[in-house]
Amino acid sequence: MTERESLNEVSVAPVISPELPKDVPVNLLSPVVLAYIGDAVFEIYVRQRLVAGFNRKPHELHRAATGYVSAAAQAKLLQKWMPLLSEEEADIVRRGRNTKSGQPPKNADPADYRHATALECLVGHLYYSGAKERLEQLIDIAFLDRSAKT
Repeated sequence: MTERESLNEVSVAPVISPELPKDVPVNLLSPVVLAYIGDAVFEIYVRQRLVAGFNRKPHELHRAATGYVSAAAQAKLLQKWMPLLSEEEADIVRRGRNTKSGQPPKNADPADYRHATALECLVGHLYYSGAKERLEQLIDIAFLDRSAKT
């Protein structure tokens, strides 16, 4: 059997499909782990929206993406989300904001970094919970505000 044939026989979930460790419910994952995956999920949503929205060169896409994924931009977006969050979602945000997630980057304000971590924690939680519709509803807010300004 070739390597390719053996790979075809292995049952593998799609790359962007949530896959948790066995027997670990989402609410038992650490906020740092949720923020880790939330960072990647948020960035994929942003990149998808930017690619779908305009025909831009890669450097223009990168520049536009940083306007959404920087700590300052995420902190500002979280403030817009806060009045819309359920009690459970707000609790997840609090856990993410209060977690020790390491040293903030030199160019990021520590408060913005903590709020960005909180946003990413919520995104990770929604992603692993399978709440795709809710996640997209919240992410839409980032793009609605930007499209209204242009």
